Amino acid sequence: MKRIEAIIKPFKLDEVRETLSGIGVTGLTVTEVKGFGRQKGHTELYRGAEYVVDFLPKIKLELIVADNMLDVSIEAIIKAAHTGKIGDGKIFVTSVEHVTRIRTGETGDAAI
Repeated sequence: MKRIEAIIKPFKLDEVRETLSGIGVTGLTVTEVKGFGRQKGHTELYRGAEYVVDFLPKIKLELIVADNMLDVSIEAIIKAAHTGKIGDGKIFVTSVEHVTRIRTGETGDAAI
């Protein structure tokens, strides 16, 4: 099993969720986060005063998939989240050693 963490632009969330559902991903955790990468933030004008926004709003998706679903899931996220502009995000993959569904006690792939 693999854990996929994807940082994406907020307006791409619905498209990514629908794409993942379409390939059979059944569970997803979404967190609103702030951060910066190469964008380094930007300046904005508010009521005549200019200020720097260092941390940009992003969405972090977390999902656990079976090993055979990893490549398909990554491709689906890339396809749905891609805009071609700076700040599209990143995808991180780590191994998961054990999963247990609390309600039923199922473990392993059955618990995903």
